[in-house]
Amino acid sequence: MNKKKTGLALAAAALAAVTVGSGLASADPAGPPQHRVLSGVGSDTTQDVMNGLADAVTVNGQKVIGSYDATGSANITTKNPATNPNCTIARPNGSGAGRAALLNSLQAGNGCLDFSRSSSLSLGAANPGLTYVPFAVDGVTYAITPGSSIPRKLTLADLKAIYHCDPDYVGAGPNYDMTVYLPQAGSGTRSFWQSQMGITEADVVAGVYPCIKDKKGTAPVQEHDGRVLDDKSIVPFSIAQYQSQSSQTIADLRGRAILGTVDGLSPTVLNSGFGVKRDVYNVIPTSKVATSPWSDVFVGPNSGICKQTAVINTYGFATNPNCGDTTKQTP
Repeated sequence: MNKKKTGLALAAAALAAVTVGSGLASADPAGPPQHRVLSGVGSDTTQDVMNGLADAVTVNGQKVIGSYDATGSANITTKNPATNPNCTIARPNGSGAGRAALLNSLQAGNGCLDFSRSSSLSLGAANPGLTYVPFAVDGVTYAITPGSSIPRKLTLADLKAIYHCDPDYVGAGPNYDMTVYLPQAGSGTRSFWQSQMGITEADVVAGVYPCIKDKKGTAPVQEHDGRVLDDKSIVPFSIAQYQSQSSQTIADLRGRAILGTVDGLSPTVLNSGFGVKRDVYNVIPTSKVATSPWSDVFVGPNSGICKQTAVINTYGFATNPNCGDTTKQTP
């Protein structure tokens, strides 16, 4: 860190782990029934809470949500092969890939996918139209290691300088003093963090910010996996994911990662008050907003998901005051 920034204090205490639940929800639907009426893919950030909700939400006593993780086997089979023989597809990894897979299925009319998970809002034109239905609130901060040369307390302005590759923060290239990571392409956390940092995907891809990497070696940086970090690197991290991993509610991939404080606000569980926060969504076809079971599960404050505040909180998310809202639609 450049001398002009040495006044930024290091936090003295490690962040406390908050136990918010126990037991791991299934990674992919295992039944009964194995193949659900509503099959969805996409965001790594919300895959685990949606797995929990899939176990909790029923329609007429039947589990209906089939949520497939962002990573795992190369392919997934989202519907019963006896009735939908063409629904073995490549597993989509991330919000963007999930939306694309949903649109592909809708355009093909094959019924293989019925919703997608998204940790970012993308209201560009889509055919057919999509509706982003919020259900929870997440905070996002940065992760480093306990022995990092990067301070545990930064301002949003500091973070923007880092992600703009300001040499006063990251040093001179090509051998920068800091490795500045973004998650893999298509990640909702990546696009959200870019918007907060004031950088664009196009500029990142074009190499405008040469200190930024989205691979470690040849392996893409998977979001919310702290094992990518060393003592010179930084990466954005969902607070809900961190807390859920810490409490062993979900698989612990934190490695040595600890979360940083932004603008004096500590990252804690239930992050509706954290400065850098986002709504998280389930994306459904706009044509299905008033159609069961989409309407029963996703739509309105009395929907199956919105009633499950305890499950949402167990996975480290704050409840969303606009849960079930259907006003965010693509043109």
